[in-house]
Amino acid sequence: MQKNNTIQAFWVALSTFSSLALSIVSVAILSRHLSKVDYGSYRQIVYVYSTLLVIFSAGLPSVFSYFLPRYTIQEGKDIVLKVTKILFIGGVFFSIFLFSFSGLIAQVLKNPELSLGLKIFAPIPMLLLPTLGIEGIFATYKKTIYITIFTVSTRIVTLICILVPVLLFDKSYIYALYGWNIASLLSLILAIYLKRIPFAEFKAEKSNLKLKEIFSYSLPLLTASLWGTAIKAADQFYISRYFGAEIFAEFSNGFIEIPFVIMITGATATILLPIFSKMFHENIDIEEFVLTWKNVLNKSAMIIYPMVIFFLFYSKDIITILYSNKYSNSVKYFQINIFQNFFNIIIFAPLLFAMGKTKFYSKLHMYIALAAWGLGYLTVTIFNSPFSIAILSVSLNILKIGVAFIFISRIFQIQITKLIPFKKIGLYIIHSLFVIVIVRIISLALLPPLNPFIYLTFSLLSFIIILLSSALPLKIDYMAIIKPIFEKFTK
Repeated sequence: MQKNNTIQAFWVALSTFSSLALSIVSVAILSRHLSKVDYGSYRQIVYVYSTLLVIFSAGLPSVFSYFLPRYTIQEGKDIVLKVTKILFIGGVFFSIFLFSFSGLIAQVLKNPELSLGLKIFAPIPMLLLPTLGIEGIFATYKKTIYITIFTVSTRIVTLICILVPVLLFDKSYIYALYGWNIASLLSLILAIYLKRIPFAEFKAEKSNLKLKEIFSYSLPLLTASLWGTAIKAADQFYISRYFGAEIFAEFSNGFIEIPFVIMITGATATILLPIFSKMFHENIDIEEFVLTWKNVLNKSAMIIYPMVIFFLFYSKDIITILYSNKYSNSVKYFQINIFQNFFNIIIFAPLLFAMGKTKFYSKLHMYIALAAWGLGYLTVTIFNSPFSIAILSVSLNILKIGVAFIFISRIFQIQITKLIPFKKIGLYIIHSLFVIVIVRIISLALLPPLNPFIYLTFSLLSFIIILLSSALPLKIDYMAIIKPIFEKFTK
């Protein structure tokens, strides 16, 4: 069972990694070919879209992971069709809203350029919202390879459609938005086709799942998501409004999570939610939840901490390679943001959702959001520094994780020390630090000044080799994670 879950998580992780990698390629190229003002305007539109997406999607993408495991696969097609229709309607209202209020949004963000850009961007939500929920559908039916197929193909198409007009016609973000419209239409067509695949061999049956049940589950998540979006939007708003498009561009390129970390935590959350939902539906003993969660936490820490430490020590080289020296200030934002990766391996959302603790989840995000906006204003007023906003954002996120974890430990009536393998996690950190110091010494002592890409590649390969070889005496079993994936492709 665990081996199968590892394979399913691998496909989701590969999907997430592909999406992030292609996104990074996109922003890296746009950063080089657009002016900072144009690129900042483009990122502001992405910010507006991602902020409002939570409202108009109404928590519906999570419905698939919660309800599909509780119904037969014959009834699943009816549920998927019903929710997809609602998402399309939400997308239509989203598009109308963006077109109608584009001028007002541009005024709020103090960027007149956004008015035209948002009008051109407006059709995209109508096309993309019905594509949401793919992950929950295929994770439920153990067909996560289709998530990878969808993500990789649509991201490649989007990358081409966004970049080609900019590179061939005009170095303006407006042309990138035209291409994004075309890519969104193609993504919609593919999503509609793929959503039918799990049910192709089964005769569809009408489910007794009512809209009232759907919204009774999704609306509390919507509330929580709104507060979550408010948290993320706070730092972007203050930097965008008080420091301008150029600083916002530097912040957007630097204040990002490590792709591999998002890949692992995102994949884990996608796989765990339907599993936990089914376990709670079947009244499985609480010890099984704890055992499953600890196992996932241990494996996540084993993979994530070496990555975090490597990226922290080589942040300058990474940012330079991605965005060029023009965005050297982005390094500081990147270093600040990396620290939260030591804490966000604790994936609490799937467990809370499966237990029905959405009210706590919502209240927690509400308090953090209020703190983010209130303290954000004070931070801007007192320090007048975009870096202080970034530090505040990371600190509040760490606080949120800590409070959620304490809440879960009380529900389980188990001490925190029994929920987190502190000794193993400490070992992973110390081991990774020891290895990175050796690699840095070797690199600085033996290598002449090199191209940043060659230098980073050499350091990464040296880090991996030394890390894996020195793990054996310490009984750190990386092969326990790698082996199931290797066996899958060697059968």
